[in-house]
Parts: sequence; C-alpha cells; structure tokens
Amino acid sequence: MIVCKFGGTSVGDAAAITRVVDIVTAKLDQQPVVVVSALGGATNQLLDLAHKAADGELLAALDIIAQLRDRHLHEAQALLAGTSDAEALALEIGSAFEELAHLAEAFRTLGYLTPRSLDAVAAVGELLSSQIVAAAFRQRGLPGVYVDARDVVRTNDLFTRAEPDTEAIARACREHIVPLLQQRRIPVLGGFVGSTAGRVTTTLGRGGSDYSASLIGAAIDAAGIEIWTDVDGMLTADPRVIPSARLIERISFDEAAELAAFGAKVLHPATIAPAVQRGIPVYVFNSRKPHGTGTMIAFDAPRRPVRAIAGKRGTTMIKLRSSRMLLAPGFLRRVFEVFETHRTSVDVVTTSEVSVSVTLDDTHHLGAILQDLAAFGDVSVERRSGVVAVVGAGIADGSAALAQALAALGPIPVHMASLSATGLNFTLVIDDEQVVPAMQRLHTAFFGASA
Repeated sequence: MIVCKFGGTSVGDAAAITRVVDIVTAKLDQQPVVVVSALGGATNQLLDLAHKAADGELLAALDIIAQLRDRHLHEAQALLAGTSDAEALALEIGSAFEELAHLAEAFRTLGYLTPRSLDAVAAVGELLSSQIVAAAFRQRGLPGVYVDARDVVRTNDLFTRAEPDTEAIARACREHIVPLLQQRRIPVLGGFVGSTAGRVTTTLGRGGSDYSASLIGAAIDAAGIEIWTDVDGMLTADPRVIPSARLIERISFDEAAELAAFGAKVLHPATIAPAVQRGIPVYVFNSRKPHGTGTMIAFDAPRRPVRAIAGKRGTTMIKLRSSRMLLAPGFLRRVFEVFETHRTSVDVVTTSEVSVSVTLDDTHHLGAILQDLAAFGDVSVERRSGVVAVVGAGIADGSAALAQALAALGPIPVHMASLSATGLNFTLVIDDEQVVPAMQRLHTAFFGASA
C-alpha cells in the first residue's frame, strides 16, 4: 500500500487531473490511496470571500463564489462530459456553493468570523476536488471511490490548526480505507480537512494536505508516501531564489524536517513526523515529470557537511535582558511559559548569562507576549528579521563548514547564530532584506555558482 498526495498545482485543471489519473494508473499494483489538495488557488479565494463577507463586502464575496463555482463546473465538465457522474457532480458543486452563499450572508450580518466558520469555508475546496478526482478515475474505467476525509481524519477542536487523534485515525482507516484497498479499489480523499469527534469540520492548517497524507500512511502502515508537486523534488535551495539549485536525490528525515521548518516550500514541516515514527520513506516527485528521479526521504542518507540552504523572511526577533537571569534556577522556564500561555512557537533561541533572544513566525499574540515578558526585564523587538539555515548531517564535524558559512556572508550582519543540538542546522538571524543575498552567497560557497 502507498499514499499518493497531489498538491493544488497537480490538480489545478482537467489536464492536470488527467496526469494524476495516468500517474496512479501506473501504480495500481501498489494499492494506492490518493489524497488531493483543492484546485490550485481555491483555498485562498475561499478564505478571501469569507473575510470580505464579514467586512460587509457581500457582493464581492458572492462574485468570488460565482467564479469558484464556474471553475469547478468547467473542470468537471471537461473531465466527465457524457458520463453518469457528470450530472450528479454538477449538482453537488452547485449545492456546495449555494451553501457558501448562505454562509457569506450570515458573515455579513454578524460582521465577524470564528475559527470554526473559517474551517467550514476552507474545507470546501478539498471536499470538491476529491470528488472530481474520484470521478475522473471512474471515467477512465478505474475503481475510484470518494471518501469524505471528515470520516477518517479525526482531530481535536482547535479550529484552523487542529491536532490529529492518531488512534482515532487508525481506527477510521481500518473502517473506511483498508476494506476498499482489499477490494482493489482506489480511495480518494481531500487533504487538509478533518473533523472532531462530533463531526464538526476542522482543518489541519495551511499545507495540511501533506500532513493528511502522512497521517493516513502511518495509519495503514504504507510502504511509502509520495508527495507529487510542481518541482522535481527537494533541492539544495528554493529555485525561485537560486535558479541553479540542484536536486537532492536522497536526504535523511532529520535533514528534511529541518529544511521544511526553515522555509523549504516542498513539504509541510509536520509531514515528516508520522512517517519518521513508522519508518515510512517519503518521496517527492514532479507531477509534470512523472518519470523523474525525485527525492527520497529516509532514515539514512550519504553524510554531507551541507545538504541544502533554506531561508525565510518576515521573522520577528524578541530580545529579553535581565540581570535576574544570572544564576537564577527556573528563570528560563518561566520565560518560556509566556509563549506556552499564548500558544506561540519559538523557532531560534540563543542565551547568555543575562539575556535571551528568540525568533517567532506567528505574531498573532505578540502584544500580549511583550507585555508579559516586560515583567522579567527589558524587552525589545525587531519585526523585520529573516533567517537563513545551513542544513547538513556533517555540518558540526569540525569547524570548517561553520567557518565557511560565516565567511560566505561577508558584510551581511548576523544578529543571532545557533547550532542545533542535533548538529544538523546552523541558523543565522539577519535583516529581512538580506535573506536572498545571504542564500545566494551561501549556495555559491557550498555548491558553486551553477548546477
């Protein structure tokens, strides 16, 4: 058994979905489970219409609904014209967007959105795309079966970023997925979407379709999890920043997780965890080049001082200085309890005898965090920071790679530097506008100027 997940660009239109059918057809002997994202860009539009409606822009919201309805109907018709599924799916699409229109009117009346209502809207893209893809399989004479992800991916009620209940997911897979595979059928589910024990719709957060695929793969003990996207695999850097970035054919789980957490766009950071726990290899392929080598993510990989360079902009840096830190047991614990209280993750941390510096991606609760931290000492914040990460299993083998990284930055000022406890990641916090130049300098230093 394998899990094949296809992202938004891989199911963006009828032609892309036809390629998905071709890819899966070649894997029928491996008993594939198919997980799909919403049609490319649909989730952004769904969230946009919800916010517009809550802001009183009902006509603009209804216009987006009409655009999305017409797009889904057009792609379904292009795939299914003349089949028994065409009319039934058209009715399903029409009903889904009619319900969205009613929700938009309710949001306009209320004047605000709740996380629960946002999940109800955001889930529509995956729920419809998975039905379209399942019907596309049947149109080709293949036994595609739509499975409502809300019957399988059980979560808590932390709406917009729900946490999965892995035991409940395993039970649901035994009930809804495994019997279909035993019948040699092809289950097709939407990613990103789940539900509470009371079957209230939830989502796993942006990028959560990868997470869905990994959770299902772990639940059915899959032989592999395939992530099909619009790039050739994991690369030595983001190709939009470094056009000469090279394909990484094999990478360790730990290295891939570090890259995902520090800006690599191919994988959602949480994707790796369920696969690591079960020892399931993850593959990254390009759906437009299905015969390409791709990238294999596994426990072991050839040891390299540097595997890749990652970077992300828009990071916030907080600095806390307090003489009370000196020789004070429990001080750091109390500081980090502030972030726990406000459900905010910290990325990079450096400390000295009387100061601690951290970086954040999520600034939703920044004001409250700063207010609470002020009780411990002097607090400052830098909102225009960025992070570059030099990732490799051998980066801490001696000091040569670390020295090379710092030398490569040249005149670019470094505000924080941190070598991870695992010795896999050398992280540098710099000014936001210096992230791209820093990535270019580091990639040239370790991989050369051209592929």
